[in-house]
Amino acid sequence: MPQALKAIYHSGTFILQTAYDLPEGTEVELFVKSPQIIPPKITDIAARQNFLRLLVERMQQNPIPSNAPQFTRDMLHERR
Repeated sequence: MPQALKAIYHSGTFILQTAYDLPEGTEVELFVKSPQIIPPKITDIAARQNFLRLLVERMQQNPIPSNAPQFTRDMLHERR
């Protein structure tokens, strides 16, 4: 059964903030819940323009198919 545990990411390692007893070598799956997404800080104007140009190019190379399913608000916010 899944259980939520709190951890802090530090120097490439997740450090648990909650005690939890697992056998050594147990594989776990992490779901990262970040309070906010922080955009990269690009201070150089030319680098920012290049980044945005590349981003738009990638978006244009991967368009949403016309037959893609249309999701409703309820479907997007469904709680399980």
